[in-house]
Amino acid sequence: MSVALTKGGNVSLSKQAPGLTAVSVGLGWQVGAGGGVGFDLDASALLCDRSGTVLSDDHFVFFNNLRSPDGSVRHLGSEPVGGSGGDDERIHVDLTTVPPEVEKIVFPVSLYEAEQRGQSFGQVQRAHIRVVDETTGTELARYDLRGDAATETAMVFGELYRHGAEWKFRAVGQGYASGLAGIAQDFGVDVLRPQPPAPPAVAPAVPHASTAPSPTGSSPMTCFFDPGHGPGSTPVTWSPQWGVPRQIQACPGCAQRVRTTPPPYYTAPQAGYPDPYAQGTPQGYPQPVQQGYPQQPDHHQQGGGRRFGTGALIGAGAAGLVGGALLNEAFDDDEPDVVVNNFYEE
Repeated sequence: MSVALTKGGNVSLSKQAPGLTAVSVGLGWQVGAGGGVGFDLDASALLCDRSGTVLSDDHFVFFNNLRSPDGSVRHLGSEPVGGSGGDDERIHVDLTTVPPEVEKIVFPVSLYEAEQRGQSFGQVQRAHIRVVDETTGTELARYDLRGDAATETAMVFGELYRHGAEWKFRAVGQGYASGLAGIAQDFGVDVLRPQPPAPPAVAPAVPHASTAPSPTGSSPMTCFFDPGHGPGSTPVTWSPQWGVPRQIQACPGCAQRVRTTPPPYYTAPQAGYPDPYAQGTPQGYPQPVQQGYPQQPDHHQQGGGRRFGTGALIGAGAAGLVGGALLNEAFDDDEPDVVVNNFYEE
């Protein structure tokens, strides 16, 4: 005698049919008039361990994998359109050969391409799952689903599970709005997990600005630091003492100096100030050569230099005082110290 179950109910199949060795799980449905054309439902089976996870992707039996690795569960084929009132798909389970690590076998039904076709289980008028003794053909248990899923696109109809030495059947009726992929996520089926979008094509890596070669076809440029050094064939990032860093074109020698010198970087030598990087220049702060200050004339030098009278000296002193005041006024502000060739003057 068949036991009619409601959602969440269970029955011992071993007590219903002592000596039970194999069952056939039949699943069926009827689509309403609003279901449209191409309404395709697919039944499947998941062989799960104690944690509720499939043993492997191969233990997910569906239309693309009709047999479990051990052969204990076999999908008997798919009928694309339901509506006969009988079983639209059947799955055979040999209870005697189910691996011992399998604690339960879950039976989902999903709508094929439901999102693209705008379909859901709300358009399914009636659906059922039933368990039949494979040997005698006797129906042992049945669960009828009516309006249990309005918007869902996949449902777990029921499950076979071990209870000690017995096999039992439970009516589940759990819907998934995310379709069969949502069931896959719950039961660990990697083959059905949504695949992330492919990353955009990555352009070839561009070398660092300090080492990138000049673009092909670019117009020739002289060295930023000294046009006499040759063409500026190497772009480097230069940090001046004042201002923001920027990219310039330099000859290979100057570019190497910029790369190996902490900011502020090397700048072009100025008149009267030796290049601190030139060969033979002593290390440390170079002493600037004073410009515009003649050597003090030697009064004992015969015939040397022009002599000035007392009045001229007084006038020059007064002019020096006035000039000094003007210079003090000119430099008495908040401007930074004067920098020559990136070395501070004392």
